[in-house]
Parts: sequence; structure tokens; C-alpha cells
Amino acid sequence: MNPRDNPFAPGAGTQPPELAGRSGIEADAGVAIARSKKGLGKSMLLLGLRGVGKTVLLNKLADVAETEGCVPVVLEAPEDQSLAAMLVPPLRTALFKLSKSDKAAELAKRGIGVLRSFAGAFKIKIGEVEFGMKPEVGTADSGDLGYDLPALLEAVALAARADGRAVVLFIDEVQYLSTEDLSALIVSVHKLGQKALPFLLIGAGLPQLAGLAGDAKSYAERLFDYPEVGPLPAVAARDALVAPLKREKIGIEEKALEHIIKQTRGYPFFIQEWGYQVWNAAPASPITVADAKLAAKAALERLDAGFFKVRVDRLTPRERDYMNAMADLGPGPHRSGDIAAALKKKVTGVAPLREGLIRKGMIYSPKHGETAFTVPMFDEFLKRTSRD
Repeated sequence: MNPRDNPFAPGAGTQPPELAGRSGIEADAGVAIARSKKGLGKSMLLLGLRGVGKTVLLNKLADVAETEGCVPVVLEAPEDQSLAAMLVPPLRTALFKLSKSDKAAELAKRGIGVLRSFAGAFKIKIGEVEFGMKPEVGTADSGDLGYDLPALLEAVALAARADGRAVVLFIDEVQYLSTEDLSALIVSVHKLGQKALPFLLIGAGLPQLAGLAGDAKSYAERLFDYPEVGPLPAVAARDALVAPLKREKIGIEEKALEHIIKQTRGYPFFIQEWGYQVWNAAPASPITVADAKLAAKAALERLDAGFFKVRVDRLTPRERDYMNAMADLGPGPHRSGDIAAALKKKVTGVAPLREGLIRKGMIYSPKHGETAFTVPMFDEFLKRTSRD
């Protein structure tokens, strides 16, 4: 079949042709976004492994916020940038947009002054572009993020409220925020919520995020909803594969479909990769099980060279040894003591390795004393690739 017509879209955060199996989360988030305009929405943190489509879902919800007339602010948290530095550019854009509204103009201009004070306190520059407003002296300029961030977001939310809108902050990879940044963000959600201001946070991160939020502030458990974004159930996995093919008037044999679902285990990113490869492998409709088996080889080669390899390349030799020991024990989760025993070390001796791998987002702890991969099928990748 013509690869130019291939509907499948494997990629980091790329919107799939069929967003299947997430209607429940979409509906709940849609309600929270709509209620946020009255200051009643409950913030949420989406939790899930790599490859389950958290980024795709976050981007979809940002579109929902835009449709609802809210002001979406979308960020991705890298490991080496502060939350303050990430927030200033998009908040500046949002405030300038609000300043064009007659109803919100004065409060938006004040918000720009507050933002300038905040940027000055944290020594943040935005190229050579000036704000065009004087700093709002005495507001959000102490240099203490836990004190200044709520004041800044309050100024933005007040401008949005004047225009009948809400600010919805979307942050991907929240687990990479520093403890200070995460704590300040949680405090901000709490304080703005107490004042019933039109502000909502929808974040996404690896499963350890719930624990990190709780460690940062004990009341975080009550402040957020924590929807789990997992692999798709069989019906949704079928929809993710079949619906795009139907739109292109392409059939697929039942055995071929079953083979792909079994291989991908319902993980959305893998479904897109297998779908992309089986389209290119099939000479014509319907797609056969032989096509599916041929596609599996190509899909694994692409995953090994990209999705998996980029994560291995971040590891030190000792971290790689730790991950190999986990892989030898199977998919997991595994007791920390068993991993240490496989390395012929004491648990205390490998604890720093474990903590470092958690910080890098390679592993997480489903329960106390347990360790699991954050990347599905990573154990299989390590077993089939060289360990030199």
C-alpha cells in the first residue's frame, strides 16, 4: 500500500488518527475545565508509564480548554530549567492577549507589571524584548518562589476572570520539577482555589508523581485528582487500529489484528508503530497475519533504535548494570533486595543508583521496597540487545 497514505503517526506526543479509550478522562477533564471559569474546577495530575499517550492527552485537553474559551498555558518540564523560567514567556503572551479585551485590559496590564517584577526577582530574560510595562513593586518580587508564584498566578487569574475566562496551566513531565518548584506550584493551586479564582492545573507525569506531590505538600492528595493513563483495553486497542484503516477503506484479518494487539500489549505508542509498519508491509487490503509478523520485525527495529536506545544512552555503566539485573529478573516489579542480590551488593550499596534512576525517570517504585521500569517492555529490549 502507498506509504504516503499511511494514517498512523508514531512519534513523541503526535496526535494519533484515533484517540481511543480515553473518553472517561476527557469527560472528567472537560467538566473541570468548564467549572474552572467559576473557580470550581479541581486540578488533576495524569499518571502513567512512557508510551501510554499522556502528552497526546494533555495536548487534546489544551484544545478543549481553548474551545471552552479558557486561556491555555502549555509547558513541558525539562530536567535542567526552573519553573519560573518556563512560565514567564507563555504567561507574558497570555497577558498581552487578555490586555486586548476592554473588560480585562487594566487587570492584564497590572498582571504584566507583576510578571515583570517576578522576572526581575528570578533574573529571567526573554531575549531582547522589553515588557513595555513598569514592574509592580512589592508584588511577586521577593525571590521566594513559594510566595511569589501564587501572587503572579493570582494576577493572571484576576485578568482572566475580568474577561469571563479561566487560566488552565498544562505541564508535561511534572516529575522533573525540583522539590521547591513542585511545592510552590501546589501552594499556588491551593491558594487560588481558596479564593475561588478561575485557575486550573492539569499536569502529567510518571507514576511516582503522586508520591512526589504528597512529599512536597501533605495536602496534595486532597487537592488533585490522579487519573491513571494505562495501556488500552482490548476493545479500545482494536478501535485505535481498525478505525484509521476503515477510513482509508482498508481491511484487516482478525488473526492479524489479534497478533498486533498481543505484540503491543495495548500501549498506544506501540500501536501506532505497529500500525505504521503493517501498513507499509502490506501489499494490499486486507492486511494479513503474515503482514503483521513482517511488521513486528520492523517495528522492534525502530523502537530499539529510537524509543529504547535514547533512554539507554543516558545511563552510566553502573546504572546500566542495575537495569540489566532488573531485566534478568523479568518485567517486574521487583523487590529492591532481589535486584541488589543479583548484583551481589547490599541494598544500601545500590540505593544511590536506584535513586539516580528514579530521578532520570527510568524506574519508579509502585510500592515501598519495589522497583519497576517506567518504559514498557524495556526488559525485553535489554535482553535482546548487546550489553557491551
